[in-house]
Amino acid sequence: MTSTAVRRTALAASAAALALLVTACGGSGDDKAAEDKKGDASAPASSAPASSGKALTAAELEKAALAQADVKDGKVVTKLPASDDASADQVTAADKACQPLALLQGGVPVGSPAATVKRSWTGEAEKPAADADPEEALLAGLGGGKMIITLASYEDGGAEQVIKDVDAATEKCAGGYAYTAVGEKTKAVKVTAADRPEGADEGRSVTVDMELEEGLSAPMKVVVARKGSTVVSFAAVDFAALAKGEDFDFPAEIADAQLAKLD
Repeated sequence: MTSTAVRRTALAASAAALALLVTACGGSGDDKAAEDKKGDASAPASSAPASSGKALTAAELEKAALAQADVKDGKVVTKLPASDDASADQVTAADKACQPLALLQGGVPVGSPAATVKRSWTGEAEKPAADADPEEALLAGLGGGKMIITLASYEDGGAEQVIKDVDAATEKCAGGYAYTAVGEKTKAVKVTAADRPEGADEGRSVTVDMELEEGLSAPMKVVVARKGSTVVSFAAVDFAALAKGEDFDFPAEIADAQLAKLD
């Protein structure tokens, strides 16, 4: 691949990644929950199962959310900028059956949570070697990856229902789906269930191959895990991997650190 092609692809990849990650819960706490309950298209139509416990308050979620001291590397942001913080009504899947996946990709809670709190984590980019060519230097600068972390608490069995909704969407939308995130039209070409995460009462891992441009796709990885009445979702991309159209390792150590704080 030529330097020009790498730069063009990197820009396209970065734009696509930002379109995916610049969607998230437009706030936290009871006010946001009430807003979601007014007519959240992602709310399940079926009746919820038995309650898994009392829903945590926004203040309790804030204490349980990831902090800089909890990770060995990378940067944790506790007050997300507007560019990373959007509401559920700004993420719309063309097929409503795929709405849970579209929401999770943007860091938006599925269903109608009682309270939500968000974090973001950005990994450290590698420093290119002194003799690196322009392509290598560019890709090194894109590295590090980014992840949006959303904690949401639910009442009346809503947390269990989130997992059911994700299961249904993963099966229904395996062949891909289209959705709009903050005004940007985006297309997933394939959805694949991966190994289930550990350290939770139940959880799911999904790889979503995103179309960057014709003939080029790259993965986004989504993990959703339930602990009692709280659901934590992780939406991760790696910019260097996006630019190269390659796979990447989900930063499991960051997810593990977050889930450990809910014990």
